[in-house]
Amino acid sequence: MRKLVAGDKAFQDDIQRLRAFDLLEDEVLDKKVSQILADVKEKGNEALLGYIKEFDRLDINSVHDAIIDPELFASSWKRLSSKERDVLSLAFDRIHSFHQHQIERSWSFRDQDNNWLGQQVSAIKRVGVYVPGGRASYPSTSLMTVIPAQVAGVSEIAVLTPIDMSQGNDFLFAALHKLGIEEVYGFGGAQSIAALAFGTETIEKVDKIVGPGGLYVTAAKRKVFGYVGIDSIAGPTELVVLADSNAPLDWVVLDLLSQAEHDPSAQSILISEDAQYLDRVLKRIDEVVPSMMRHEIIRESLSSRGAAILVKDLNQGLEVINFIAPEHLQLCVKGADQLLPKLSSAGAIFCGNYSSEAFGDYLAGPSHVLPTFGGARFSSPLGVYDFVKKSSIIHLSQEGASRLSKPTFLFANKEGLEAHALASQARGEGVESNVFVSNPGNCLDD
Repeated sequence: MRKLVAGDKAFQDDIQRLRAFDLLEDEVLDKKVSQILADVKEKGNEALLGYIKEFDRLDINSVHDAIIDPELFASSWKRLSSKERDVLSLAFDRIHSFHQHQIERSWSFRDQDNNWLGQQVSAIKRVGVYVPGGRASYPSTSLMTVIPAQVAGVSEIAVLTPIDMSQGNDFLFAALHKLGIEEVYGFGGAQSIAALAFGTETIEKVDKIVGPGGLYVTAAKRKVFGYVGIDSIAGPTELVVLADSNAPLDWVVLDLLSQAEHDPSAQSILISEDAQYLDRVLKRIDEVVPSMMRHEIIRESLSSRGAAILVKDLNQGLEVINFIAPEHLQLCVKGADQLLPKLSSAGAIFCGNYSSEAFGDYLAGPSHVLPTFGGARFSSPLGVYDFVKKSSIIHLSQEGASRLSKPTFLFANKEGLEAHALASQARGEGVESNVFVSNPGNCLDD
């Protein structure tokens, strides 16, 4: 981990370089993803099957063969120990309970002219959920993405996840059983995003795609936006820890390592106003990394993207945090809750020494699908609100139309839109009026 000092002349440049990650700037990747999307859009199952064989290495004869039988989910649930089932049930209940609080209701009101105005909230009909595979299986992600959709009222949920059927998938399959999901496809990559966005002879297109993935998935999601909705463009996972000298050293070390072990591109950053504390943490990391199971990944992550930042005080630390806008933020400082009003940009904030980010990944309750790569400056964690759409309701009374007619007529004239002006004027004069008779010629001259 490199050491940086906030306020130094080179700090802004250093932090920019530290945060830099050319997520989607690979021209070869971009060209390949574009080709995959175009092929699947044009040729459907034929192209999809070819890409599944190439990238997912599945020896199948049709796309239908990639559908995972829901009976496997029930069997996996039965094979789990009672303790394992209890853990999945606990996670389900806590995530479900949290997201119940995010439910938005339709609302309306009547104004002084008896106009009825409001907003109607409706669930998205069909959603595609991407659950990543690759280095590991992520049953937690299936819970964190599907449950908010279910709470929102989404009626159709299709899950795509790259699965090696030769490996043990009981915990993931059991999670899908707990969720009651029946439409699951065992492949991933850009080809899966194409299938969801455009549809094929086997897979019905969706209205929105959510869930994190690798570079191919991320690039594909960006390119299909507009054909379908997406949740976000996800970059590598990241954690910032703000710690004072009283933060338990080994706890902080483990939190930094837990982020780094995800992926070589993952980012762990420690911020403190105590230089000696930073040095102690760095020394302890060097001592323990060799004994970690994923030590190679951790070492690469910390050396390429990790940092220990010295700040003059907590306020400067908060400024640095708001600039970074991290996916995860841990406040391992005294009076952590009191700092919240000063924090404007963080995906999830963990307050106090006991609130490890690890709890947020599995059981705390909020979805662990969070804005990355500085996205917390303008976006939010995945939630129920991502699975609903809103319609404005306008029901004008005769009196209301009459009152708004003349100002609307003027406004439309100012924008040079004659039909708009006449349409508003007609309502002001009443339903029996004939605006073309009463207003011959160009009303814009009025």
